[in-house]
This record gives sequence, structure tokens and C-alpha cells, in this order.
Amino acid sequence: MSDKIAGIVGLGIMGGAIAKNLAARGWTVIGFDVDATKGAALARDGIRIAQSVSEVAHHAAIILTSLPNPAAAEKVATEIATSGAAQRIVLELSTLTIADKLRFKEILDGAGHIALDCPLSGTGAQAENRDLVVYASGDSAAIARCMPLFSDFAKQSADLGVYGNGSRMKFIANHLVAIHNVASAEAMVLAERAGLDLNQVIEMVGPGAGGSRMFQMRAPMMAARSYQPATMRVSTWKKDMAIIAEFADGLGCDTPMFTLTQPVYTQAMAMGLGDDDTAAVFEVLKENSGAKNG
Repeated sequence: MSDKIAGIVGLGIMGGAIAKNLAARGWTVIGFDVDATKGAALARDGIRIAQSVSEVAHHAAIILTSLPNPAAAEKVATEIATSGAAQRIVLELSTLTIADKLRFKEILDGAGHIALDCPLSGTGAQAENRDLVVYASGDSAAIARCMPLFSDFAKQSADLGVYGNGSRMKFIANHLVAIHNVASAEAMVLAERAGLDLNQVIEMVGPGAGGSRMFQMRAPMMAARSYQPATMRVSTWKKDMAIIAEFADGLGCDTPMFTLTQPVYTQAMAMGLGDDDTAAVFEVLKENSGAKNG
């Protein structure tokens, strides 16, 4: 791409981090968010803040959308479709059901645009460090055109084929994240109960056979019992887990380990931890362990 111009609709934890990384690598980034305060903060990082989705569509041939729910995705797709802008490639980065992704594509197809299903693997903290994986799916020529863009905000990307395969891959990744996060919390509670120094546990277990990316990222938060700023809020994660459960049920595939983690996240919500990082499941297991031994 000769013209390094990208539009981003949705400037939350993920979209905001991507915007800053692209701007730092020479992209002209035009962003929009319904929350004006998010745009104001990013303007200081060189992001051009638009006043509407339509304005983004008129200035950027490639648009990334990072949105909180299906209603927002449908609204943004409709605003791009009715903007009158020339053909755009629109990369939907959010975690939504396959049906919602197809609805997004249908709206844009009708106006002559190209929708790509491109969910991301990684947390907000990983996004800040360009430590993301892009699961791209859809029109192969459009994906090829976007590869230079991907390389400036992610460490890895791939064309996974038919539209929707990106989301299918993301569901598999998040299935494992759900399990590894709770497993890490369980191990940290056990280590604490055993009288071990939790910082030494992180140092020695993380790099070993029992370690995982989730352990390496979230065990330090658990040891410090500090869950802000959240790289993935418990409340958002509950939404993602419901999508994965629906996906697995639709395939008739049992997921016993994943299913066992769901009450832990539900309890975290009940404990008022919805706005905290998902590492806060440590508090759930710690409380349950205390109750059992009280």
C-alpha cells in the first residue's frame, strides 16, 4: 500500500492501542468512538479524530472496527454502507458470533464494500506491545493488501480462508485462555497455601513445562492482587465465553474443562469484579479455598 491511511472505529482498550501503534509506524490514523473522551486522549498521540463513522469511511480505504457488541457492529456496518464512500475494505476485529459476523458482511456487501472477519488473539496489554495474532478470513486479495497493516500492529497474521474461519480460530484460542487463566489462579492459590513465595513461583514455574502465556501474564497480577488497569474485563470475557459455549454446542462438541471454568467467572461477577481484569478469578478461588478451610 502506497498510502498508509487507516480508519479505526472503536477506540477502546484494543482499538486505542492499535491506533497508537499504527501512528507510531507512520500511518495516518483516522479514528472514531461514540465516547468522545477516548478520542480526545488519542488525539495527543497523533490520531486524527473524526466526528462520525461516515467521515472515517470517506478518508480511509481500509477501516478496522473494534466494537463491544452485535448492535454496535450492525450500526457501524450500516453507517459505512450508507456513507456513499468508494469501495472500502472493512476489517471486523471483534469477538462476535458467526451469525453476527455474517450480518456485518451482508450489510457491507450490499453497498459494494469488502468485509473481512479478522478477530485478534491477545489482551489489551499485548496490543500495546504489538504482541497480537490476526486471524484473517474472507477475500484473499483483500487480506493480502492488508498484510503490511497487520505487520505494524501484530506479530503474526494468516489468511485462514473462508469468511468466518477467523472467528472459529479465535473461539479455539479463547477456549484455551478461559481454562489457562483459571488453572493459573488455582495453582497460585495452591502455592500460597503451601507457603511458597509467589514471586518465586512466577519466576520458576512460568518458564517451565507447566507455564503458559496466561500464567506469565496474569500470575503477577494475582500475586500483587492488583487487577487494574484491566487488559480484559471479567464482564467482557463473560460475553466472549457465552459465544464460545454457543459455538461448541452448535457443533455438538463437549468441552468439559471449559464448562467447569464458567461458574468461576460468574462468581467473579457476583463478587463485584466485573470491571477488573480476568486475573481476578484468583480472588474467587482464594475465597472458596478459605471458606472450605474456615
